[in-house]
Amino acid sequence: MSTPETSRFVRLRVELVLEVEDAGEVTKAALRRIAEDPELPGEERVHAEAAVTEDTAEALAYLVDPFDLVSEVPGVELQQASWSSEHVSYDPDSPDWDLDEDDGEGDEEEDDIG
Repeated sequence: MSTPETSRFVRLRVELVLEVEDAGEVTKAALRRIAEDPELPGEERVHAEAAVTEDTAEALAYLVDPFDLVSEVPGVELQQASWSSEHVSYDPDSPDWDLDEDDGEGDEEEDDIG
């Protein structure tokens, strides 16, 4: 039900688990993206190159851009985005990875459960 008090803003949460089959290719792609970025100042470029070379998760974070995910969705404009990546142990059979049960609500309550 839509009411005048309903916000026009929507928080979209997306969680992905990727299997990196070729870390070298991911790193090369991130380095290419850095080299092609005309707005990246020299000092930041050096830092970004070091980060993506040392850590595949950083390279992925550099390659995945939330703007790219929504730029062609009609009627929306990205207002703010943040994202991160990390290496994880993944077991698709574990209940910890059941994405259907994690709707993003009540996360704080789950933290309080002992």
